[in-house]
Amino acid sequence: MKLMKTLVATVAIGFAAMTFGAHAEDKGLVGIAMPTKSSLRWISDGNELVKALEAKGYKTDLQYAEDDIPNQLAQIENMVTKGPKALIVASIDGTTLSDVLKKAAEQNVKVIAYDRLIKQSPNVDYYTTFDNFQVGVLQANSILKGLGYPEKKGPFNIELFGGSPDDNNAFFFYDGAMSVLQPIIDKGDLVVKSGQMGMEKVGTLRWDAAVAQARMDNILSANYSDGSRVDAVLAPYDGLSRGIISSLRGVGYGTADQPWPIISGQDAEVPSVKAMIAGEQYSTVYKDTRELAKVTAEVVDQVMQGKEPSQINDTKTYNNGVKVVPSVLLKPVEVDKSNYEELLVKSGYIKAEDLK
Repeated sequence: MKLMKTLVATVAIGFAAMTFGAHAEDKGLVGIAMPTKSSLRWISDGNELVKALEAKGYKTDLQYAEDDIPNQLAQIENMVTKGPKALIVASIDGTTLSDVLKKAAEQNVKVIAYDRLIKQSPNVDYYTTFDNFQVGVLQANSILKGLGYPEKKGPFNIELFGGSPDDNNAFFFYDGAMSVLQPIIDKGDLVVKSGQMGMEKVGTLRWDAAVAQARMDNILSANYSDGSRVDAVLAPYDGLSRGIISSLRGVGYGTADQPWPIISGQDAEVPSVKAMIAGEQYSTVYKDTRELAKVTAEVVDQVMQGKEPSQINDTKTYNNGVKVVPSVLLKPVEVDKSNYEELLVKSGYIKAEDLK
């Protein structure tokens, strides 16, 4: 009996030590606000952030707002009441969070804007993203490559699509693409037959594929009923590319007589990689969300240790209207049918069986 008591006491002490050790490893809570589960990439981002942060000893609170601005605001307000050490926010509308971020700052909560810049607030500490201007450059260059330009002179008909006007990134994507395309449009080798140019005309609210499909329907009926064809489409995101493809399919594209235009994209989503393999979409831009999540977790961890994040590599570009936000810019990569297996499958970003 005495031996049993001794064993019980020893186990209890050991358990207490383990419990204390677990608490010692708990570095606090990090809130993660994601915009929607309707895009595959945001699901991946959320999961990767949780994994990266928990590996460093943080607890996480991951919330998706389903592209509802008041819902995201309420989610972030709720996170702030839980006393987090940091907030990671991929905003739906980067101009609506000033009040809640002020409350966060009053509690010394560090705020990292994640892949979408939060506008009009002094309480954004850091921004982690990809080189968004370069994303547009890659998209434009892939279109020219697909067209065979400049060996093939054209003129080629191109239509332009932009991202959501309430997402700061959309302007960088568009401006990057137009830095390549505009001189060729001015030269007359590319023709925007609809005449629709500029983000105020080509933007696609909420990155909605149905909105892009409806706009493409209108462009085709108004400008291409004379038998002329669309040779290329600048699409800034895979979801929009798929909506555009649906519109084009509806009027006979994708046949021997009417081959697919050269269509760009972004995010390397599985349905769009399948579309590339099928010859429907020409290219996408791969942004490794695993790497972005990892870097963001490292930024959080260094800030929590009172350090300036060593990953910061841009302190000039991203002015949110109140301040220039110190940023981490990762490198995007163009992907097409020739290299998707090497870049996406062999790296483990996409499983080979998912593309069958």
